[in-house]
Amino acid sequence: MEKRQLGESDLSFSVVGYGTFALGGKDWQFGWGPQDENEAIYAIQHALENGINWIDTAPVYGLGQSEILVGKAIKGRRDKIYIATKCGRTWNEKREIGRNLKKESLRKEIDDSLRRLNTDYIDLYQIHWPQPEEDIEEAWETIQSFIKD
Repeated sequence: MEKRQLGESDLSFSVVGYGTFALGGKDWQFGWGPQDENEAIYAIQHALENGINWIDTAPVYGLGQSEILVGKAIKGRRDKIYIATKCGRTWNEKREIGRNLKKESLRKEIDDSLRRLNTDYIDLYQIHWPQPEEDIEEAWETIQSFIKD
C-alpha cells in the first residue's frame, strides 16, 4: 500500500487508515448499534495484514470502548502500526459528553487512553473538535509536555 510522510515528521502513514468511530457500539450518545467484539478485532487485524498501518480512534468513541478494542486488536503488533487518538471530549457518570482542554483533564485522558490501548506511547495525539472559545493554548502546552524523544 502506498504511504506518505506525515508533515515534517518521520511517520510514514498508509494512504488509507482504519477509523474506529463505529466500534464504540450502541451504548453511547452517537452509537451506531451493536458491535461484535470479535468481528471488530478481526476487522482491525485484517486491515493491518493488508497494508494499513495506522488506526484512528478516540476515547469518546463508545466512551472508551473503541480504544479498548484497538488495544486488544494490536496486541503483539504495536511496533508495526501508528495509533492516532484524541483528547478534549470527556464524559461524566451519567455518560453525558462534554469538552475539557484543561491540563488536569488532559493528563487523566492520556493516562486513560494509554491504559485502554494497552500501550506506553501514542504516535499522533490530537485535539478532538477544537473550538475557538476553548483553552487551546493550555492544551497545546500540555500536549507538548507529553512528547518524549
